[in-house]
Formats: sequence, structure tokens, C-alpha cells
Amino acid sequence: MARYNDAKCRLCRREGMKLFLKGARCFTDRCAIERRNYPPGQHGLNRGKLTPYGIQLREKQKAKRIYGVLESQFRRYFQWAEGQKGVTGENLLRLLETRLDNVVFRLGFAASRRESRQMVAHGHFQVNGRKAAIPSFLVKVGDAVQLRPTSKLAPRVDDNLNAGRGQVPAWLELDAGARRGVVRSLPLREDIQIPVTEQLIVELYSK
Repeated sequence: MARYNDAKCRLCRREGMKLFLKGARCFTDRCAIERRNYPPGQHGLNRGKLTPYGIQLREKQKAKRIYGVLESQFRRYFQWAEGQKGVTGENLLRLLETRLDNVVFRLGFAASRRESRQMVAHGHFQVNGRKAAIPSFLVKVGDAVQLRPTSKLAPRVDDNLNAGRGQVPAWLELDAGARRGVVRSLPLREDIQIPVTEQLIVELYSK
């Protein structure tokens, strides 16, 4: 399974904002954005003004990095979004939001999407009572996502839930005691709180 293995904090610095890729560390003064709020590399402090194409590219890169997907997979999501009814940009974000690893993160079971992806890949969660070990699995309305009863990660999940780093979005319902969440509806654009202008991504891929 392909994935990005280099320093995660460089990605936040390149986009000039916190992408919350490192979990609890992002909420402390050890966060790279707090210490070095400029792009990485030798010429990080001397980068020029972005072109219109550069602005569109940065939005696409930002979305990819937030959700932890690589280029080929991201392009497939865009093609699926294009083929659906409605606004392509919103369809794209909705597909990314309904990935199983993102749902686990949104429910508060994991401190970051990176951690949730690892939890899912190692088989610690089940969907509708059946083991699900594919992070890119797309949940549907009515699906129940739950920590497996035999999982040894229960203390870690409880710690993440008790940390209360984010509010569970309206399209999900959480039963913290049972370590279980239910997909109540598909997310609307106002439910997807990420700093991305999806129309710029559509314009980039439409060229």
C-alpha cells in the first residue's frame, strides 16, 4: 500500500497552515508551524508570489495531504465526483469524508487521520458487525462503525475520546461508551470543516 513516509510537519509548513497530521503534537508549541512558519527547504523564506496555476495546485495538494491520499487515488475520486449528480467539488469532498479512516477520525477514535488509517488497516474496526481493514472503504448512510470487541486498542481509543479534540460532525452519531458510531446522513458542504476551496481543484483538473 503506497503512502507518504517522509516528515509530516514539512507538509504543514509547505501549505502554511496546520493540517493536523501529527495528532496531539499539533495542539502544542512543538508544532512546526508554531516554530518555523515558512516553507521548508533552502529557499523557503524567499519563495515568490504564486501564479493562478500555483494557487490551484496548492489547494489540490492541501486536500490530498489532509486526507492522506496519493495523486492517482485522488484523481480517481475526482473522476467519480465528476460522474455524480450535483456540484463536482462538493461531491469530491463528500467522497473523501466518507472514507472509513476519515470516519474513524471524525468520531474521535483516533488523534489523527494517519493514526486512524493504521488502526483500520490493522483490523481494529468493524462496519455493521463485520471486520473492515480497508482505510479507503466508503461508508453509507446507516452504516455502524465500531471498535472490535477483541481489539487491544480500547485504552488508546478511550484516551482519544476523552481528549475531546474536536466535535463530532452532525452527519455522524457517536456512542462513546460502546465505542460505536453511526452514519446518520451524507455530509453537506457546511459539515466539512477543512480549509480547502474545492472549486480551484475542479478548475485545475478541468484544464
